[in-house]
Amino acid sequence: MERYKHPLGKQLIYDSYELLLDSWGTKYEERDVDTAYGLTHVITAGDPQSPPLLLFHGTADNSAMMWIYNVKVLSEKFYIIAVDAIGGSGKSEPNTHYYKSFNQVTWIDDLLSNLQIHAVNICGVSYGAYLAYHYTMKRPMNVDKAVCLAGRIPSSQFEVINKMMAAFFPEALFPSERNCKKLLRKLSGINFSTFEDNDVLMKHWYYLLKHFNNKSMMQHKIEINADTELSVLKDKVVFLIGQYDRLTNYPKAIKRLEDNKLNYKIINNAGHAINHEQADVINNEIIEFLA
Repeated sequence: MERYKHPLGKQLIYDSYELLLDSWGTKYEERDVDTAYGLTHVITAGDPQSPPLLLFHGTADNSAMMWIYNVKVLSEKFYIIAVDAIGGSGKSEPNTHYYKSFNQVTWIDDLLSNLQIHAVNICGVSYGAYLAYHYTMKRPMNVDKAVCLAGRIPSSQFEVINKMMAAFFPEALFPSERNCKKLLRKLSGINFSTFEDNDVLMKHWYYLLKHFNNKSMMQHKIEINADTELSVLKDKVVFLIGQYDRLTNYPKAIKRLEDNKLNYKIINNAGHAINHEQADVINNEIIEFLA
């Protein structure tokens, strides 16, 4: 399956990816890590002797875009490993095995093993938040702590699909630059300008919506967990949820966190782009929790 709808679209995405990295404001290195499902592209920043912090972006975006306002501050405290999801719109290259039998836990196991990391902190946004708590639940001995940004623990696949459809459609079906702006404001809180006023960021997001084939991410399925499976998350995980995030801040999602006595905090004036809209607040929350 082709990840991009056209070679020109892929080039536009890759060129703007580099422009985003150039605006991170800190030194970084890029490398590819071999896994059972292909080459996983990671971007590292900070002192390798600092505690490692694995970063996972959301569905259909990538590390360059997701962490533009976070890496400079976080890399002062942690050794950052920002991961482009295999099958996603970054620089990771899936193999045929990915499309046949992808398993997120095996993929992350491979990633950590080849990076020679035995215990790690994790932070993820949206689908990346799912990866953060899912891996913590499946491999608690490998994870010190995890921060889930704009994440929730759904009770059914219907809940997942219903919320995604309501949030992203119809704008995502017709990816004009005008609709990108409409979608951003629909997903965000009052500080949408931190995203909207960054021309490189907006152009890159437009390219992703227009040129990336979202079906390539369909192997990244979400597992529905029973309450009995969630107890391991109590002391290890915090959910940071935007006040205006229609994907995660709704009564059923909050009730599930409360019923299972999981740590969460509502971030005022933030929406789904929580770490862009409230970067200083989120950076501080991550550092404080992981410390």
